[in-house]
Formats: sequence, structure tokens, C-alpha cells
Amino acid sequence: MYSFFAMLGRMKYINRWSLMRNSRVENISEHSHEVAMLSHALALIGNKRLGKSLNAERAALLGLYHDSTEILTGDMPTPVKYNDSAIRTAYKHLEDQAAQSLLMKLPADLREEYESFFYPEEKDEYLWQLVKAADKLSALIKCLEEGKVGNREFVQAEEATRLKLEEMALPELKIFMAEFLEPYRHSLDEM
Repeated sequence: MYSFFAMLGRMKYINRWSLMRNSRVENISEHSHEVAMLSHALALIGNKRLGKSLNAERAALLGLYHDSTEILTGDMPTPVKYNDSAIRTAYKHLEDQAAQSLLMKLPADLREEYESFFYPEEKDEYLWQLVKAADKLSALIKCLEEGKVGNREFVQAEEATRLKLEEMALPELKIFMAEFLEPYRHSLDEM
């Protein structure tokens, strides 16, 4: 018996934004779905608008599994995770151990297929940049949604996340933000 997928099913129990007062709790399963969707969209924008040949389906899969290790590590808040290089190094080691633990819950003939979702291959370098952008974009969307219902707890997180997204300087990201971001501020009737 192999428990890989049963473990992944537990992503719904790991909440994000643990240090913030949320109007609606978000879990890593929901977040991973959104990151997969956004990663796919960014890759398609790259292909259709910028003449690139990106594997959009692969981008979606990388996004879907990008936080899987948090089933075992939990979601460490960004200010804590990136505040100190020693903490970041230790957390990276912990993520690697969690990835290995999860992969060992697969039969050997499937393990190799899933390893590439946990350990990026050189050919996936640009796709991983898009996944990281999608991850930050998902965080910005959460900030916008919280702001829309009057939760001021996310004001500084929104500002910091916008700055990080601008620093990424990815043309796909700029296009997405210009064309698709504003409606996240709208009510259903305004869409």
C-alpha cells in the first residue's frame, strides 16, 4: 500500500497566512490549485503573446505540486522564512527531507515521474520562474480579496507582494496583471 496520494489529500488541512487575521481561511490545496491555474495562464501568455514555446501543461503541474512538502513542514510565514539566511537554509533542508519522505510513499516505477515536480530540472528553469511568479500572484490575489471585504490586515502584505512581483520583471506576469488582476477587486455583479 502506498500513501502518497492520501498524504496529498491532506493539503486541505494546512492553512496559509497563519500570522494574519483572515476573513476567509485559505488552505494549501486551494492555493496550489490557484498557482497551477495561474502558472498555466502565464505560460500560455508567453506562447500566444510573446512567441515562446513553453509547456503550459508542465507549468500547471509544477504549480500544482509546488507546496506539497508543506503537508509535512506546515506553511511557514514568509516574514519568518526569509528573515534570516540560517532559517531559510534550515527550512530548505527540511523541505528536501519532506520531499524525499513523500516520494518514498510512491512505488518505484512512479517515483521518478513525480521527482521532477519536487526537484526542478534544468529544462524547467523558466517554468519554475513562472510558478514562483504565480505563487506571488496568488498571494497578491489573497491580499486583494481580503482588502475587498475591508480587512486592513493585508495592506502591507499587498504592498510588499506587489514590489516582489515587479522585481521579477517577467513579461508574462506584466501582461496578466494588466489584463486580469483588476477584476479580483470586483464583486460578482461587477464582473
